[in-house]
Amino acid sequence: MRIVFCGTPEFAVPALRALLSHEEFAVEAVVTQPDRPRGRGQSVSASPVKEVALGAGVQVYQPEKIKSDSAYDFFKRVAPDVVVIIAYGQIIPARLIAIPPLGWINLHASLLPKYRGAAPIAWAVVNGESTTGLTTMQIDAGMDTGPILLQQELTIGAEETAPELALRMTQAGAPLVIDSLIGLARRQISGRSQDSSLATYAPRLEKDHGRVDWSQTASQIYNRIRGLDPWPGTYTRFRGQLCHIWGRPCPAVELIGQEDPLEAAPGQFPAPERTSTGTILVHNGTLRVLCGQSTALEITQVQLEGRRRITAQQFLNGAHLTPGERFGD
Repeated sequence: MRIVFCGTPEFAVPALRALLSHEEFAVEAVVTQPDRPRGRGQSVSASPVKEVALGAGVQVYQPEKIKSDSAYDFFKRVAPDVVVIIAYGQIIPARLIAIPPLGWINLHASLLPKYRGAAPIAWAVVNGESTTGLTTMQIDAGMDTGPILLQQELTIGAEETAPELALRMTQAGAPLVIDSLIGLARRQISGRSQDSSLATYAPRLEKDHGRVDWSQTASQIYNRIRGLDPWPGTYTRFRGQLCHIWGRPCPAVELIGQEDPLEAAPGQFPAPERTSTGTILVHNGTLRVLCGQSTALEITQVQLEGRRRITAQQFLNGAHLTPGERFGD
């Protein structure tokens, strides 16, 4: 089976390696995004997919726009039996979809039709899902709306972050792609339509998604911390400064008439009339924040704007909190 592989980030690499090593497939070319500034230093570098392709001696094509006439000419010239596309980063035009006889096969990181869109792993974690999965499908002109080939369900750990889940998904995705291609070639599987009435969406992550709403419960905020790691992260404001935070839910708290709004006994917060969500409390060096529905988030690490990431204890040592201080605008 003659294959063109389209992909860009590390998430796509295991599937490409599996195809390159499989005797039933011939990867004729790899299409990936142009070299871009990457990393902390923003130096121009190749994508992870390109590095693997060059190491295997496979032709690499990097169009600025996949909808261009030159890209169309490239696919017509290579004439693949199938195109495998994983996290490529551009919308594929209809005239390219029509070229390979077996279509374009996509690996999507959700159990479609749930979490169509650019960031399915992050939003599954943010929304507190306990399960997610992988789907192979034949792409069409819509956004993740094509016929489903195979699916595999995965459990999300209670403390698992989006990068940790993504790593497990990359490892599980490669064999699912192989099985889908073999099943198509042997006419053992065929695509089944999605029920769009069950669709949910996972939009591209933006900076504002990381802003903490302290009226949410501690568990909801914790899910956001796990899901938006490493970017955009979760952040609030402290004394007018941007402040990234990391933490975990505390046990259920009791609202009482507390003498000192800053120092709280274990599991206790001042009564609602004395405080509000976002209020900071301390007990034996533990930094806690009052959240919605009488829940509390224990802050474990803090990073103030322009400074390094520090422990909650280091933050407390330097902040010299006063009663009633809070996180938030």
